[in-house]
Amino acid sequence: MVKCYHCEKSLLYGRSHTHHRGVAGGRWKKRAPKTQRIFKSNLVRLSIIEKGKAIRVKLCAKCLKRIRKDMTDGKKPFLTLASVKKEMNVKNKEAKVAEDAKKVKLVKSVKSVKSAKIKKTD
Repeated sequence: MVKCYHCEKSLLYGRSHTHHRGVAGGRWKKRAPKTQRIFKSNLVRLSIIEKGKAIRVKLCAKCLKRIRKDMTDGKKPFLTLASVKKEMNVKNKEAKVAEDAKKVKLVKSVKSVKSAKIKKTD
């Protein structure tokens, strides 16, 4: 039986109701039949990071929605998605490149100021 990796949600047993609306005749003859059925959870297969390794698991849509909402709100989600980890690595690399570019500009400006001071003293 398939279960959600986080909340262990699986199959639910219940009844399905169908109503015969607008049917002529007696009430009891055309009453709504109640048949037993199985409700399946909405499971999505995806990769998560656990203990430094990517694992393929099935999460229910509710847990996946909670993870995505936590990430947009800036909270730490209960699971780390592998696809998000890759995006975060790319963003971190871009941020480091931008930071390095700022440092290079700062160093160049400091050098130009020092050279200007040296020229003024001469």
